[in-house]
Amino acid sequence: MVKKILIIQTAFIGDVVLDTSLIENLHAAFPGATIDFLVRKGNEDLLAEHPLLRNVLIWNKKEKKIRHLLKMLFAIRKEKYDKVINVQRYAATGFLTAFSGAKEKIGFDKNPLSKFFTKRIKHIFGGASNMHEIERNHQLISHLAKEPVKRPKLYPSQADELFIQEYISKPFITISPASVWFTKQYPPLKWASFINMLPANLEIILLGGPGDRSLCEALIQMTISKSPLNLCGELSFLQSAALMKHARMNYVNDSAPMHFASAMNAPVAVVYCSTIPAFGYGPLSDVKFIIERKEPLYCRPCGLHGHDACPQSHFKCALDIRDEQLLQPLIG
Repeated sequence: MVKKILIIQTAFIGDVVLDTSLIENLHAAFPGATIDFLVRKGNEDLLAEHPLLRNVLIWNKKEKKIRHLLKMLFAIRKEKYDKVINVQRYAATGFLTAFSGAKEKIGFDKNPLSKFFTKRIKHIFGGASNMHEIERNHQLISHLAKEPVKRPKLYPSQADELFIQEYISKPFITISPASVWFTKQYPPLKWASFINMLPANLEIILLGGPGDRSLCEALIQMTISKSPLNLCGELSFLQSAALMKHARMNYVNDSAPMHFASAMNAPVAVVYCSTIPAFGYGPLSDVKFIIERKEPLYCRPCGLHGHDACPQSHFKCALDIRDEQLLQPLIG
C-alpha cells in the first residue's frame, strides 16, 4: 500500500508548473496517499494551499547549498517515503533520491546517480518522439498511474481571486514580455508596435516579476496611443495565474508564463523566437496559438534554452515576425 510519495523538482518556475501534472496523476492513482513536493527556495508560492499536497519542502540552493542539502536529506529520510520520484537529471537531486531510504526510488537514466535508483527511466528527447515535457516526465510514473496524462494545474486561492477583481471589469489582454534568455524574448519595440495596433477599448496588462518592471516601463514609453498597466512585481505567481484565466488572450514568450496559462487552461498566444515548439515545451491550453517566423531560418533553433545575444547578430527569428501575426488570435 502506498502511503507517502515525494516529487523532487528544484529547477525553475516553469518546470515546477509542468510537474504539477504528476501531482494530478498520482493523486488519481493513489487517492489515499499523501504527496509532498520538493522545490528550490523561491518557488514554494506556486504550490501554496495546493489541495492535493500535504507538504512543500524547500531547499535553499543559493546559501550554504551543501549544508542545506544534507539537512534536506535527513528530513526526507525521516519521512520514510514509499516512493521518491525525481524529475531532474542532476547529481544533487540524485543524491537526495539515492539515499532517501524510500522503498522505490525513481528517476531518469541520465541522472549521474541513477545506478542507485530502484527504477531508471530512459530520458527521451528530440528525434521523432514529438513528446511534450509532461509526457516525458509521466514515463516516471507510467507503471503507477494508468490514466492519460493530466494537464498541469495551479490552484489560486479565493483571496487571490478577490485580489485581481479590480483588473477584470473590462475586456483585457495580458502581455508577459520578459524572459531569462534574450533570444527567447520578443523585443520591446516589437511588442510596442503590436500594442499600437490594438483597439482603444481593450485594456493591456503587463505581467512579470519585480526585475521585469524596468523593461515594461521602457516598453510603455515606446507606445503611442495606448497606456498599458504595468503590474510587474505587484502580483504573486498565483495571482498572475488567476488574472490570466480571465483575459481575452495572454501573450507570452517561450517561458514560465506560458506554463501558467496551460495550468489555468487560459487562452494563450506564444511568440517563439530562437526556440521551437518541437522541443516539447509548448502550450497545453484548449485555446492556443503559435506565433513564429513564417519562413525557415538556417540558424533556428540555435539552442534549447536560448542565448544572452543572437549568435548570428541579426535576431531575424524575432524581428521578422509581423504585427499581423500577433493580431490574428484576437480577430481570427
